[in-house]
Amino acid sequence: MATLDETTSPTAQQLRTIIITGASSGIGAYCARALKAEGWRVFATARKPEDIAALESDGIEAFYLDYSEPDSIAALVAAVLERTGGRLDALFNNGAYAQAGAVEDLSVAALKEQFEVNFFGWHDLTSRLVPAMRRQGHGRLVHCSSILGLVPVRFRGAYSASKHALEALMLCQRQELDGSGVHVSLIEPGPVKSKIASNGLPWFLKNIDIENSVHRADYAAQLERLRAGGSQSALKPGPEVVHKVLRHALLSRRPRPHYVVTVPARIGAALKRILPASMLYRLIAKRA
Repeated sequence: MATLDETTSPTAQQLRTIIITGASSGIGAYCARALKAEGWRVFATARKPEDIAALESDGIEAFYLDYSEPDSIAALVAAVLERTGGRLDALFNNGAYAQAGAVEDLSVAALKEQFEVNFFGWHDLTSRLVPAMRRQGHGRLVHCSSILGLVPVRFRGAYSASKHALEALMLCQRQELDGSGVHVSLIEPGPVKSKIASNGLPWFLKNIDIENSVHRADYAAQLERLRAGGSQSALKPGPEVVHKVLRHALLSRRPRPHYVVTVPARIGAALKRILPASMLYRLIAKRA
């Protein structure tokens, strides 16, 4: 991967207000505090009162947000724009959850829940902020997607589908915003230390009939993985790797459309380019 260009334009150096969603833990929590330390005015969101209080104790302006509640999205935008005089320099859409389970075991209701949070809510928040960015003539819209949005794996159909949809929608918007001064980027992490696996466990238990599934034996391994907090590896990086590319997406003269993060993610993206599709999917099915 090419070295990130740290050179910023005068306009980019003035970007100092940002909304970061899903800041209760993991990537969102780290990036909110890191950007605050770098001089940004950070508006961060979480759902639990104790997480909001923890952000506020670190000097971050924190708000309740649940992507499945349109009223909370509208309230967040209204509150932030009131505080900034109608301006906002950047949005980092990050809050999400991962619904595990084989596609044949997913109900329509489970898929709708996944898309409501991971896709429709992100679009709603983004759409409410684009007019302000257009008026001021600049802005950065950064979305934390996933390598699974590029290379799907078994038992992650709902999550992968939501990220595939996000990739398509936001890349279209990137083209439509060309010349406006508003830039769109997608960050596609592989495994990163976070709580997304453990946070997804209740959704798995709620929506998947494990005992009556033909995948029952495979689900035993999935449950063990989720209860352990995801894949365990000493080489699994922390959220600082996402913060590094987020800074580039926010400050570079030429922010990239894609930022593939972590070695496994880069390997997966490379294999997708060079391997025949049938070979690629056999390979990743064995490793999922």
